[in-house]
Amino acid sequence: MSYIQHKSEESVEDYLETILILSRRLPEVRSVDIANEMHFSKPSVSVAMKNLRARDLIAVSEDGHIRLTEEGRQLAETVYERHSLLTDWLIRLGVDPETAAADACKMEHDISHESFQAIKACILGILKEGDTE
Repeated sequence: MSYIQHKSEESVEDYLETILILSRRLPEVRSVDIANEMHFSKPSVSVAMKNLRARDLIAVSEDGHIRLTEEGRQLAETVYERHSLLTDWLIRLGVDPETAAADACKMEHDISHESFQAIKACILGILKEGDTE
């Protein structure tokens, strides 16, 4: 995968993750909500939504409400799980929360499934051990 393709996939994942997060906070998600949350221009978000719709990752109602398709939701939840777990892990290691969140955002896109599962198992094992002590 080329650098440009990789960055494009990161962007897709970031948009889907944002839609997922917003859908948990708001009754309906609109492009303006995404633009505000991500601090992007409305035209940039509009182009991104068109691309996500073309890839069947989102659906947009006639009223402009955005929802994740099943495929979009699965991808968003995978990215969000990575982001959450990595952020929490870095904070537990003593990293400043803001830095931890920024670093987790970078890591969530690049880590392999195998490596993430190993880190997750290790973290959950450590947490489980802590509960029994």
